[in-house]
Amino acid sequence: MTERPQHGSARPGGRTARTRAAVLAAALHELDETGFGGLTLDKLASRSGVHVSTIRRRWRSVEGVVVDLMAQHSKTIATPDSGEFRQDLYELAEAIAGFHAQPRSRNLVEAMVAAAAYDPHIADLVRSAFVARTDVVTALVHRAVERGEVPPDTDAYEVIAALSAPFYYRLLIMRGSIDERLVRASAEAAYQAARGGVFGGAEVEEEAEAEEAAG
Repeated sequence: MTERPQHGSARPGGRTARTRAAVLAAALHELDETGFGGLTLDKLASRSGVHVSTIRRRWRSVEGVVVDLMAQHSKTIATPDSGEFRQDLYELAEAIAGFHAQPRSRNLVEAMVAAAAYDPHIADLVRSAFVARTDVVTALVHRAVERGEVPPDTDAYEVIAALSAPFYYRLLIMRGSIDERLVRASAEAAYQAARGGVFGGAEVEEEAEAEEAAG
């Protein structure tokens, strides 16, 4: 028996890709106009021209569509490669700030958080989307390790988490705006902490996990 793909997955071309593009574009427009609270499968079907049963079969819910949309939308944040760790962190912080400066991006994040709070399945999807994105941007930390700018046992995931967390605190908790001071402070704090070995221990943890897996 062939395993069904996760909802939101698609072949790179053909009708499947066109369906996904149409539904995600419709979701963006609906979020811009009414926000997450007004998003329904019927509205997505009407705007996209895709039958509601197709949307439900593939994404299961509006939350599933939003998570898929966020995963696609976040790919617009490029991974810096300036050749210098501090500059890379600053450029990444700037890119994150630029992303969240767009109202539709803020709507997306708020929609995801709201959905994940009430649905464990959506929470898993959100976690997977963020892990996948973090996997990409940790490359700048690994390059810094190779250049000797940070200790060799630096946990790349923790560095990126430290850089990103202030933005979500500002947006979701304080309900404030993102400014240049936040960009610089987040990048510099992550840089100084990484240089000082605050995020060390990655190699030890990886070795322990490998030993545990080996029995």
